[in-house]
Amino acid sequence: MLAPELADTLRGRMPMLWLNPGSRSLEDPLSPDLVDAAERRLLRAAPLLAKILPGLAGSDGLIESPLMDAQALRDALGGQSRWLFKADNRLPVAGSVKARGGFHEVLEFAEQVALSHGWDGVNFADLDEPRWRACFATYQLVVGSTGNLGISIGLMSRALGFAAQVHMSDDAKQWKKQLLRDQGVDVVEHAGDYAKAVAAGRAIAEADPQAHFVDDERSLSLFCGYAVAGRRVAAQLAEQGIEVNAANPLLIYLPCGVGGAPGGITYGLKQVFGNNVHCFFAEPLESPSVLVQLASGVRDPMSVHDIGLSNRTLADGLAVGQASMLASTCMQDRLAGVFTVPDTSLGYYLELAWEKLGERVEPSAAAAFPGPGWITGSQAGLQWCARHQVDPSRATHILWCTGGSLVPDAEFQQWLSQ
Repeated sequence: MLAPELADTLRGRMPMLWLNPGSRSLEDPLSPDLVDAAERRLLRAAPLLAKILPGLAGSDGLIESPLMDAQALRDALGGQSRWLFKADNRLPVAGSVKARGGFHEVLEFAEQVALSHGWDGVNFADLDEPRWRACFATYQLVVGSTGNLGISIGLMSRALGFAAQVHMSDDAKQWKKQLLRDQGVDVVEHAGDYAKAVAAGRAIAEADPQAHFVDDERSLSLFCGYAVAGRRVAAQLAEQGIEVNAANPLLIYLPCGVGGAPGGITYGLKQVFGNNVHCFFAEPLESPSVLVQLASGVRDPMSVHDIGLSNRTLADGLAVGQASMLASTCMQDRLAGVFTVPDTSLGYYLELAWEKLGERVEPSAAAAFPGPGWITGSQAGLQWCARHQVDPSRATHILWCTGGSLVPDAEFQQWLSQ
């Protein structure tokens, strides 16, 4: 049950920093070995991806984004220490954080289908052969999405020859729906929010033996695909000569919707850096679903609607009323905290990213930007630093940008002019 004082604060719709007490009541629903398997699968499939996706040819099929200097953004926001920008808005093909997990699940399903039809499992590049594409054409992947996961699943599915159906709320971005339809994806629109689209997609897939439902709320495959990012960031930091240890910790700020992508990333980072990395989620004032779930405990689902919030936000990728219980369970004692962000500030941060870094981001992707300020400029943040013996002036702060490179010019210019 959510504490009445916290519920009142959230209903008051004032930005806040909630600090996770870090208690654990349920065991993790996955084995860490599954992340190892996901990393191996993505590496094995890289030659196939480079072959079928032109956007990955230059990276030899590696699904990765740059870790960039963000000192100009730091200076504009009055920050300190080293700031970096994890540019998942540049992830090839899908243009968002959903690429890793979404591609991984489609690849895992393709592997399972092919093995069931006699594939020897040795060379992933075989799966571009006409006989396998003909086989895959008899199967369908189905997903419910606010937009970016649908793009990831839809485009990867079509690239391999699968049919794909994406269920979206009717208020999801029209350009995302059109992008999918242009690639032969069946987009089904639903009145209501994200949860209704997910439920509809799940019901259709369960009734079709040739369909596979990609469950943003419960999928281990998605979660483990996202977790691979932790190992990749470790390698990028090492390449830049940045040490991570108790005296020089890593602070990460991640926009959060249902929780799967930021939860998986946090899980992967914790595997690598342990107590030397501290992750904070950013959620809209009207949609703090992970905050509500963790603060009320993870044994029973709780929605933002239960405390009178609307789940209506400009940050459409974060418009989720009920958090993933899989992600919430894994975050019980791994997540440092959650800060809430008003819609009115997202345009300002989006414009800063463009002016200072030359990066095109979605409003939801800019939600992470106030994170360092909460840690260094609020009483709650400073108390957290003291309790965990973190000196934020010696930390490396990473703003994780989750999407934006596929946004049409007209839509982006409209955001800039607001």
